[in-house]
Amino acid sequence: MTVKPAKAAAIQMASGPNVNANLLEAGRLIAQAVESGAELVVLPENFALMGLSEQDKVKHRESEKGGVMQDFLSTSASKHGIWLVGGTIPMASSDQNKIRSTCFVYNDQGEKVLRYDKIHLFDVHLFDNDEHYTESDTIEAGNEIKVIDTPFGKLGVGICYDLRFPELFRKMMDKGAEIMAIPSAFTAITGKAHWEILVRSRAIENLCYVIAADQGGYHINGRETYGNSMIVDPWGQTLALTATGTGVAMAEISLEKLNCIRTHFPTLEHRKITCS
Repeated sequence: MTVKPAKAAAIQMASGPNVNANLLEAGRLIAQAVESGAELVVLPENFALMGLSEQDKVKHRESEKGGVMQDFLSTSASKHGIWLVGGTIPMASSDQNKIRSTCFVYNDQGEKVLRYDKIHLFDVHLFDNDEHYTESDTIEAGNEIKVIDTPFGKLGVGICYDLRFPELFRKMMDKGAEIMAIPSAFTAITGKAHWEILVRSRAIENLCYVIAADQGGYHINGRETYGNSMIVDPWGQTLALTATGTGVAMAEISLEKLNCIRTHFPTLEHRKITCS
């Protein structure tokens, strides 16, 4: 079956602690993307809430029964008739003091068709400015790799720090992934050093499209995120980029192009070492 080319959008935000304000801004940017022809839209990590403290997300966590953030994503997808990769929202976990950092994918009918819980947690010390991050204090890690069929190709999802673990994306590719969505909130320091290199590397080594939607700007809680949301093709070329501030990066995704590259440059068939 031939899959027609489609326009994809990576949305960049600078979210704060007010959920309703963040949802309004996300809605505005989704509408902007749709007006430009987007059929597949990816929101950044923490799009609905960048709290003043790490505990804020625990207070706002939602259950599988639903909530304001999940309702917004479902309604946005059905209203605009798009496939929506819903960044991340805080979901209830087995620990009352923690959440799951969850990315839901909704189809164009507003139906929830995939759930991915962030596997790799950002527990680091950035020596450049003495920033400490310990996501494991408030987040319970997931353990399942997810890939789903879409009208645009097979879609896999990773979240932010996951980007540094190529074996995760190799596993997605083994499951047939042709497009990889990566909602993120990269720090300004790590983003400047590694963001573009990592995003393009995941595309090149897996000969796939990568849609990397990042937070970008200064946040009320004092954080600065890197931005530079981008869409990269299977040859590692950057097709679209939003450098700073809020905005939308848009580009065409073509499985015909992807299959042509994979056929004429068959590195995936030349693998001699596979993940266990």
